[in-house]
Amino acid sequence: MNLSRPARITVRIAAALGFAVIYVPLLLVLINSLNPDRSSGWPPPGLTFDWWVDAWHSSGARGALWTSLKAGLGATAIALVLGTLVAFACQRYKFFGREAISFVVVLPIALPGIVTGVALNTAFRTVLEPLGVGLGLFTVIVGHATFCIVVVFNNVIARLRRMPGSYEEAAMDLGAHTFRTFVDVTFPLVRSALVAGGLLAFALSFDEIVVTTFTAGPGVQTLPVWIFSNMARPQQAPVVNVVAAVLVLLSVIPIYLAQRLSSDTASGSRI
Repeated sequence: MNLSRPARITVRIAAALGFAVIYVPLLLVLINSLNPDRSSGWPPPGLTFDWWVDAWHSSGARGALWTSLKAGLGATAIALVLGTLVAFACQRYKFFGREAISFVVVLPIALPGIVTGVALNTAFRTVLEPLGVGLGLFTVIVGHATFCIVVVFNNVIARLRRMPGSYEEAAMDLGAHTFRTFVDVTFPLVRSALVAGGLLAFALSFDEIVVTTFTAGPGVQTLPVWIFSNMARPQQAPVVNVVAAVLVLLSVIPIYLAQRLSSDTASGSRI
């Protein structure tokens, strides 16, 4: 489609404004993490790495980071197993209620986080507490897995829809049993989709705060919750800026890898 010169200029200006709204605040966080003042004044009177040293020695930030890593890895592991199984079931087999199951699996990602959090909190207190299992890291992992399954499911089922079944049929015709066919043919073809879905699931879990607030017990604090609880403390503001800046930088890695893997998956389907 050919656009006129005024239309191209308008599109470019709109795109520049959109990117500015998204990335200028992130840039300000990075700059404020180097601000020598405790207040986020502008322009900063200078640059310093003292707050980065303080953040490195903050036991609260390190403990919250470790909790976030454990919650993210646990939720990602559950999502990879359940999301992959559901994707294979919905794509490879025909059964009554298949569309309903697909809808139910995807629904949690569309629900407001506050609704999911309240529902999980009520369910955990009603079902688990009488069994002696209180709110804690386990409930956080389960809560995050409810929406992390969606991204794994979407990645895997999209790959399966583009993957011809003739490869697996050819392997079976040559004498390979089901498990051997999966290991030698199916898994290599869906591996990039699994990795991309796992990276996105981990990033989604690592960033979650609303569901975490309702499912975490006393003493369980993830890094986003730690940031939120320390934002109102003037003495902690510089350290919070540093932690937020680190999260911005670290978030680029899984998103970039997931995008590259998704692109490779899309190109790999045209063989």
